[in-house]
Amino acid sequence: MLSRHYRASTALLGASSNSVASAAPVPAKQVPGMLTLEQLKEMVKDGEIESVIMGFPDMYGRMMGKRFDADFFLESAAKDGTHACDYLLACDMEMVPIPGFAYANWERGFGDFHMVVDWESLRIVSWQEGTAMVLCDIHDNKTHDLVSVAPRSVLRKQIAAAEEMGFPTIYSATELEYYQYELSYREAHARNYQQKLMRPSGDYMEDYHILQTSREEKYTSVFRRHLKASGIPTENSKGECGIGQHELNVRYASILPMADRHLVYKQCLKELADELGISVTFMAKPFTDATGSGCHVHMSVFNADGKNAFVGDEQLGPVKCSKLFQQFLAGWMKYTPDFMVFYAPTINSYKRFVSSSWAPTRLAWSYDNRTAGFRVVGSGQSLRIECRIAGADANPYLVFAASLASGLAGVRENLTPPPVFEGNIYEARQLAEVPKTLGAAVDLFANSDMAKKALGEEVVEHYAHFYRQEQAAYDKQVSEWERVRYFERI
Repeated sequence: MLSRHYRASTALLGASSNSVASAAPVPAKQVPGMLTLEQLKEMVKDGEIESVIMGFPDMYGRMMGKRFDADFFLESAAKDGTHACDYLLACDMEMVPIPGFAYANWERGFGDFHMVVDWESLRIVSWQEGTAMVLCDIHDNKTHDLVSVAPRSVLRKQIAAAEEMGFPTIYSATELEYYQYELSYREAHARNYQQKLMRPSGDYMEDYHILQTSREEKYTSVFRRHLKASGIPTENSKGECGIGQHELNVRYASILPMADRHLVYKQCLKELADELGISVTFMAKPFTDATGSGCHVHMSVFNADGKNAFVGDEQLGPVKCSKLFQQFLAGWMKYTPDFMVFYAPTINSYKRFVSSSWAPTRLAWSYDNRTAGFRVVGSGQSLRIECRIAGADANPYLVFAASLASGLAGVRENLTPPPVFEGNIYEARQLAEVPKTLGAAVDLFANSDMAKKALGEEVVEHYAHFYRQEQAAYDKQVSEWERVRYFERI
């Protein structure tokens, strides 16, 4: 299954990183599958790399971009970048331009933006023959500034804010869950994704189950192998609660490279699934009776001295931590409703928030308690906050931006978190719930002074319009549920 480029890159870049939580991630250039420009030049010269993908995340968190002949990439695009139509940051899932955006519209003629290479993201694409990939920041064609509404720009702004506050490194990780079916994407589409016609890759609930996951290892091992060979060190994989549901975890990194890993991870699994004749989905809730798929976000803040700023001598419930840890946790919790559209960006996202479903429904924190929206884990240098609210359908750049902006606001405002909650948070009726619908979440976001201050008013207006159009597209549809319920009996 692996191409010659996987074998070459493994030999070239050395051993993979270790997964001890308290150790710093291996620098990107030492990670197998990551490349320097000089290494790329050598591989192109030797005929090992024939094409280079220049990509970027759109508002949904999908990979967009172009494929270049490798020689032409080195001659031109490596230095000058490339251009793409700005409608890609003003369109819907079907690639239809959405009216009403200030940034890009028919009146302005849908011009180009400039895709500028981020060399830290250069990697081999081991699952495609002779291919490398580099991710790009989106710049304005005229001013050459970052386009504020591009997801990578939204995150970069919060990284800069953290640096200004004395925190040069934010370590993060996402734990992604997904469902797997033994039908190709085209077969699933032809069957209209009807549950009774789909074939999950598992036969029963397989949470941590070795026998069932061994049957599916013919797929999962391929995923792990290619991720590792493409600059995304893997830690482990396991079965999850749903039938055919999996979790594949990759090693944490600083926050922007981690968002990039998340983007490439999803692209890798989808393309490999396509090649293997199966399908995977990162929908938050693919079927009514299916356990939802989450994206658990881990985050810790490091000082300029390379130490975890969450570590301290203060006692917060069962946690020994710093004052900054408490402020960051308090801010993250307080402003989650303001940014809920980033954690739960689709109509489907909100179907996941069901009591006793492993998805949090109330805003509380606890230590190592999976009913909590905020689960504190680790100790010492590995002390971190896990937010369990985001779904697998979330855009990682926007989730990280929201999480970091909220935590930094807590530090600036010297906030204090509520007391630790012990017990079943699903049953704690006195606690505030997460927003229940996309419409409610958009209203909170659009009217949030904090979001406007952190992101900029133009970014809030852009994404509020984007999510309102998603809601409007759904509201016009007649569903199968409605026909079954009303066709004969109403």
